[in-house]
Formats: sequence, C-alpha cells, structure tokens
Amino acid sequence: MSNIEPVQYKCPNCNAELKFNPENQELSCDYCGSSFPLEEVKELYGENSESETVTEETAPESDEFSEHTNVYHCASCGADIIADEGQTALFCYYCHNPVILSGKITGEYKPDKVIGFKIKREQALEMFKKWCWSKKFVPKDFRTEQQLEKMTGLYVPFWIADCRVQADYHGIGKRVRSWTSGEYNYTETTEFMVVRDGEIDIKGVPADGESKIDDLLMESIEPFDYKEMKNFDMTYLSGFFADRYDVGKSEVFPRIRERVNDASKRVIYESISGYTSVVKTSENYRIKQTDWKYIMLPVWFMTYSYNEKVYEFALNGQTGKIAGTPPLDVNRLRLFCLLIGIAVTILGYIGGLLLL
Repeated sequence: MSNIEPVQYKCPNCNAELKFNPENQELSCDYCGSSFPLEEVKELYGENSESETVTEETAPESDEFSEHTNVYHCASCGADIIADEGQTALFCYYCHNPVILSGKITGEYKPDKVIGFKIKREQALEMFKKWCWSKKFVPKDFRTEQQLEKMTGLYVPFWIADCRVQADYHGIGKRVRSWTSGEYNYTETTEFMVVRDGEIDIKGVPADGESKIDDLLMESIEPFDYKEMKNFDMTYLSGFFADRYDVGKSEVFPRIRERVNDASKRVIYESISGYTSVVKTSENYRIKQTDWKYIMLPVWFMTYSYNEKVYEFALNGQTGKIAGTPPLDVNRLRLFCLLIGIAVTILGYIGGLLLL
C-alpha cells in the first residue's frame, strides 16, 4: 500500500501555505485572508512551476551585504539600525537614545531595488526650515539647530506589490432623452445592463515595512518615481542609514489590498461613460496574484518629543515632499489670544473716548 503525498500550494499573494476551506470549497490563506478556487491555483502553479532559489550567482551578493553592514540596536525603543561598515550609528533616530552595535545582518534583509537620495542634507534642512516657519505656535526649540541636527537620511524598507485583480462589476445604466413636439414635452428613458468582467493589472503599490513609522506619514510623502529605481548596491548606503523591515508581506497585504481595490474601482468607473446615470447592482474585486519587490526608499526623517508625545516628520529624499504634524505650544497660543484680547479692548476704549 503506497502513501499519497499531499500537494502543498503557496498563496499567490503572500507566499504562505494555503489550506482547503470546506466552507467555500476553496484554498484559503490564514495570513492575508485571500481565497482561491482550486483550479485557478493549479493553473497558476502549472504556468509558474519554477521556485525562486538562491543560486551561486546571487549568493555572493547576499554575502557581501551581510559582511559589510552592521546592525545597531536601541535598547529603549527596540529599533534596529542598519549602516555600512564605514559608518557608526551613535543614537536612535526614533527616540534619540544611544544605540549599541549588535552584529551583522543576514542576507534575507538585502533589498531587491533601491531609489537613491537626490536631495542633499543641506537642501533638506532648508526645505524643512521654510516649512517650519509657515507653522504658527510651535515650541521655540522646534526650530533650533540642535533639533535640526537630528534629521537623518534614512532608507525606509518598503514592499512594492504588482497585483492582478479579477474585477466583476454589474450595474444599470440609464440614458435620458427629452424633446418637445408641438405642445407636448417628451422624456425617453432607456436602460442598459452595464457589465465589466475581466482582469486588471495594478502595479507599484507601496506599503512600508517598518512598524515604528506611521503608515499615513509615509503615504503622505508619496509618490516616488519608480523609473529611477535601481538594483540594490552597497554604495547607496554610504553616508546614510537604513531600517530592516519588521512587517512582512502577509502583514502589509491588507493595506495593499485596500489600495488595490480603490485603484481597481477607479479603473472600472472611468471605463463607464455615455450614461445619464449608473446604479451599481454588484461589484467584486479579488486579487488573484501578487508579485513583490523589497526596496529601499530615501527619506529624510526626524522626530521631536514634546509633552511626552513623539512627533514624526518626513521629507521625500527624491522629490522633497514634506509631511508631519507640528506640535502646538498651548502657552504661546494662549499668550497670543490674550494679546489680541488686550489690543481689542484698548481699541474699543480709544474708540469710545473719540465718540465723547
């Protein structure tokens, strides 16, 4: 009697193991929540049977990355800072506490691609200063040179997803035509079935892989120009720091799925035209397959601690786009309001005297 070896399929979206779900009779992923018909997965693996393996050609690159990069660990907030062997990290750019050298980094954290810094530190500081002066009622030390010295050139780890989406949209489109003949006004309403059923390729959807940086902050400094993306090389790290990802593909996939669904809807809606109105009856968007790239994107990053709260600021190191929420000095705001109140009172008093 021979044993039948079970076939184990990987999730086309996050590469975790798929399990048969008796409820919907499909293969489901417990990590990212995707679900696939069995025949679809068989067809996909039939077309892409070759798995990615480390070859003799790629192994030396990973070894070089491991040998020539150091990891510094922050005992205060738990951050791991990557620097090339020629650069020393002295403080944590998240909490500003000292860091200690903890060893080398493994090759699995070697990025596939990178976009290098285009904006120099001097330019970034000038951009940030100009942005700061437009903000009112911030603490006095927020604009000081001591605070600005904490701005760090940081390569932030990002997952970039190329997704193939199965779109299924149904609606009722109406065309209304009105005209006048003699003494009568006529209105003609014609209804049409509106169907969009097919595949959509959504490419280059980003999600940062660092849990300590606010996701909305990173989204706020998008977009990055992927045309300038290059194969990762150690020289890009020279003079800068980097994070290693602590949020994996399966964990960022819900964010990817939300952005991909929004993009898919825009594609579908923009394809529907020529109707007076369209009423949606049903729509469904399902990601069939996801191809990933692990890349490093350039960010000038700074934190500011005020009243036991940490404020984060980011400047896109490629485009110069800035994002962040400045702290509010309540005492300065109160003083300003008080001065305004005094000024109004004095003007009112003077005006009253002139009327006498």
